[in-house]
Amino acid sequence: MPDWIYLFFLRSTMAGSSESKQEAEGYGNLMVHFQSYLHGGISSLLSTLPTFIVFPVYKTVFRQQIHNTPVHKAVGQLYREGPVKLYRGVAPPLLMRTLNGTLLFGLQDTLLRQLYLSSQNIIPTNALPALAGFGAGIIEAVVFTPFERVQNVLQNSQNDSRLPSLKSVLLRLKAERMAAGYYRAFLPIAARNALGSSLYFGLKGPVCVAVAEQGLSPIASSFISGTVISMAVSLTLYPLSVLVANMQAQVGGEVKGVTACWALLWKSRHRSLALLYRGGSLVILRSCITWGITTAIYDSQKKRSG
Repeated sequence: MPDWIYLFFLRSTMAGSSESKQEAEGYGNLMVHFQSYLHGGISSLLSTLPTFIVFPVYKTVFRQQIHNTPVHKAVGQLYREGPVKLYRGVAPPLLMRTLNGTLLFGLQDTLLRQLYLSSQNIIPTNALPALAGFGAGIIEAVVFTPFERVQNVLQNSQNDSRLPSLKSVLLRLKAERMAAGYYRAFLPIAARNALGSSLYFGLKGPVCVAVAEQGLSPIASSFISGTVISMAVSLTLYPLSVLVANMQAQVGGEVKGVTACWALLWKSRHRSLALLYRGGSLVILRSCITWGITTAIYDSQKKRSG
């Protein structure tokens, strides 16, 4: 065989092998990205049962946030309304919880990989998870603000007579302009979600390592780290959650801006942090159950696939 023919076939074979290798690597990277979304969705789906169980706790907190009542009075209100109305508004958080984990963990992992490739040592490596979490939190707010809006309208007992069903709520909000309807309180939600996600993903690794050094199993370390971080994040950002609940619970009437709504809320709490944080202890309980389980399941799945 002439040398030039041999060289031609050799280069063609090498080029084909290189292209096949690149395609395989691309497919592998795609599967790695998909696994992050899948693991986030599964872990959140499995934690929806605790979410359903502790929904009365969440609703009790919501009543405290809206009506500024002690816990025993909020529980009394729910008891008088009966078990049928107790779970009114549970569908949006259950759906949101599953989709939330899918997007939050998947987007954070996707953004983190892009930051690793593009940062070029400009940003410290240990700060990248928090930065990716911040971006994922912003996108999360864009997607899930309508869910939270519907949930808060359904949970407000003052809307029961005017808006008795989920369909009536959806039609009523659709009739409003976006800023007053489905995207009411978007700015405080975006701030809360972005800061919360940034703190969660920024602290998750270091806290988990610190807990594991105490001799605990990987699952226990993930559970405790998720619980501690979510508890700290929930308490830090609790005032924003109270503001969101008060802004979103009502439908119609005068639409005030974030600053005006905060001023009214602060005045209604008699400028007292203790009253503003009413119901905060129940947030700790909810965080311990949901985010602890979600973190443990997600980390376990990631280690198995890794």
